[in-house]
Amino acid sequence: MSMRLFELMLWAAGYTVVISFVSIAIGLVIGLGVCAAKLSPSRWLSGPATVFISFFRGVPMLVQLLLIYNLLPVLGLSVPSVVAAIVGMSLCTAAYQAENLRGGFNSVPKGLLEAAEMVGMTSAQQLRRIRAPIAIRLTLPALVNESILILKASSLVSVVGVIELTRMAQNLSASSYKPLLYYSVAGALYFLINWVVSSGGLLLERRMRTERA
Repeated sequence: MSMRLFELMLWAAGYTVVISFVSIAIGLVIGLGVCAAKLSPSRWLSGPATVFISFFRGVPMLVQLLLIYNLLPVLGLSVPSVVAAIVGMSLCTAAYQAENLRGGFNSVPKGLLEAAEMVGMTSAQQLRRIRAPIAIRLTLPALVNESILILKASSLVSVVGVIELTRMAQNLSASSYKPLLYYSVAGALYFLINWVVSSGGLLLERRMRTERA
């Protein structure tokens, strides 16, 4: 493999990381909103949140990507394929992150909340100082796992024309007739990226545990 082709693979790997983490960040924001709706006592909020979570967790991401990619033009929205891909991945990961966050919020000890009420903390103060920090710490491993899953699932966006790592390996394999070489390099790059994410998550988790102690 020439240096130029290897640089193309590295560029595609970087592009994969960018679109994946943009999707994860957007999904986290959406997931927080969906989680809040799911925890709401109002059926007008919890009902749609349940439907959202059930749909995006129950339908394969590939189908979601194709639906969104073909739906946006019907709605009169002409956007680049990468935008459609990010929208699809963001909505999919939002459903999983909402459930992870819901589990974290439900795991906050009730005794802490009762104590907070006794000292006069408002609901907003409880959320900021007690519920959110504990929920985030409890769901951090799940968030790291979800990030790894999205990084791997990002290979699916090649079906809507996004030139990420898998699509780049496909293109170079087709032009050079060396599929084993380029898919091996792609696999090694995916492994390296996910190893860095996993190691970073472990370090952050240990740091949070140390700070708490």
